[in-house]
Amino acid sequence: MAFGAKKVDPLMVAESQKRQEQQEVMNAFQKGITALRDFIAPSSIELSSNYFRIGTRLARSYYVYGYPRQIYTGWLSSLVNIDEVIDISIYIYPVASQVVMQNLRKKVTQLEAGIQIDSEKGRVRDPAKQAAIQDAEEMRDKLQVGEERFFRFGLYFNIYASSMDELEFISHKVESMLGQQLIYSKTGTSQQEQGLNTVVPQFVDEMQIRRNMNTGAISTSFPFTSANLSQDNGILYGINMHNSGLVIFDRFSLENSNSVVFAKSGAGKSFAVKLEALRSMMFGTEVIIIDPENEYQKLADSVAGAYVRLSLSSSTRINPFDLPQVIDPEEADNALRSNLIMLHGLLRLMMGGAQAQLVGGNNTVTPALNPVEESDLDSALIETYAKAGITNDPLTHTTLPPTIADLYETLLHMGGTGPQLAQRLRKYTSGTFAGIFSQQSNININNPFVVFNVRDLEDELRPVAMYIVLNYIWNKTKSDKKKRLLIIDEAWQLMKYEDSANFIFSLAKRARKYNLGITTISQDVEDFMGSRMGRAIVANASMQMLFKQSPSAVDVLADVFKLTEEEKKRLSQFPVGQGLFFAGPNHVHIQVVASATEMNLVNSNPNQPQAGYEQGTIDLQNTLTPGSTNSIN
Repeated sequence: MAFGAKKVDPLMVAESQKRQEQQEVMNAFQKGITALRDFIAPSSIELSSNYFRIGTRLARSYYVYGYPRQIYTGWLSSLVNIDEVIDISIYIYPVASQVVMQNLRKKVTQLEAGIQIDSEKGRVRDPAKQAAIQDAEEMRDKLQVGEERFFRFGLYFNIYASSMDELEFISHKVESMLGQQLIYSKTGTSQQEQGLNTVVPQFVDEMQIRRNMNTGAISTSFPFTSANLSQDNGILYGINMHNSGLVIFDRFSLENSNSVVFAKSGAGKSFAVKLEALRSMMFGTEVIIIDPENEYQKLADSVAGAYVRLSLSSSTRINPFDLPQVIDPEEADNALRSNLIMLHGLLRLMMGGAQAQLVGGNNTVTPALNPVEESDLDSALIETYAKAGITNDPLTHTTLPPTIADLYETLLHMGGTGPQLAQRLRKYTSGTFAGIFSQQSNININNPFVVFNVRDLEDELRPVAMYIVLNYIWNKTKSDKKKRLLIIDEAWQLMKYEDSANFIFSLAKRARKYNLGITTISQDVEDFMGSRMGRAIVANASMQMLFKQSPSAVDVLADVFKLTEEEKKRLSQFPVGQGLFFAGPNHVHIQVVASATEMNLVNSNPNQPQAGYEQGTIDLQNTLTPGSTNSIN
């Protein structure tokens, strides 16, 4: 052994090596856990020419290469909201306007030269070149003034499936869905890896399949366009066809609770309104319906509602001179004056005038009374109330009110035009229409579900009856401010008359104050929207439902509701039970759904108990208690 040499202990060497190896392992581990890719990376990736396998899932990369000449807002929503597993990436590259202007100038020169050559050689004019020149010149003008900017747009997506058959099915589904909008996609053949890298969120466009678009076209590709109308409170109106979500909404949460429903006959408007009434009632909302076609009796029977039949042979009596028992002192002071104004409109209607007609695109109204007759009638009304002991003093408003028969006597014995007015009113006191509205009221409805049936009334008497019933309901609403829905079916019958149209408009404006929501239903869209009051009623409705329309009505509604071209096209092609649902600024494509129990209660077509509607999973069996109708004849 050499002098001074130190003997090394093998155990110490082994221990040192072990500690060094442990440190290396720890360093490698620490380095590994800081890399996020190790956590999110799949176990394996297998690439093929037209698909790839990532872990246990199959996938396929697509790029979009063709677009129509014009695209509309929301065109991407069908892809975004498709009920499949899909990843979408959008790349937008701004381009300097000066570069685009130079390229457009060259392009226009080439196109014009091509058209000139075709003309010299006697070739047929090419419309595509003319359209291209027009688009290029329009783009140059807008770029020059800064109205538009120019972009390069790329759209790529990956679809995923569990098996090859499922992958092929989804591929065909997506390609067909886009193809219907003239948007053409293609599989990235032999570019699946580049497609995967392009779609994953690492901001690398390895496919580089791009399309020139201006600002307007780019704005339509904003992906989050489908409205979600699902609240914590409210009732179920149907299924959102954009994203298969539930449309649950409380109409009383809007600035006003009014709604309008437009559809052609048989499109499902009454079905939807009946469902709304039934479901609202379960949440404590009282429902009052004016039924001109006897469609709501079955529903009233099922919920033990009150069914009031109005006809000349019925014993039901409603006195239009009744005054509301108003609690609000301010309203009480004006109760008599408000009823006098209502009676003026009613009596004009009774005397055969104020019918609105659309002549030459303008509303013309034929007045029933001249100014002198109006003045005499006003004096007679005040005198008739005074004879009964009723004045502007609210304390006198509990006195038994007069009737039309009392007004007839007043007019008959007064000077001026009174006797002539009395003769015009005679058929309601002792003539053909005597009884129903010329005696004291004998109904006192205290039921959460009330239907007024006016089907058996003569055509001449029906507008008068609906006017009087509306006033009766309005008086009840003012005296008791509960949450209520008033449903006016076939409202076009009232819109034909200026006074009744004004009365509905007045209700629509004031209903919010009394916690009342008015639903106006009509199938005669042209006549309804052709009147000034009709458009005003629509403007005062925060909720609208549009079901299938006749082609002639589509343009009218598109103008009023500012529908897109796609919505206009769909509006005349909707199947039964589908439509557009507007709530405030939002609107969605809706499918009305009903449970089996609801279907039996609200369906009015016994030959097709489930036609056009989907059955949901709402169980009303333990909620609704069928009972006998509180029917008033």
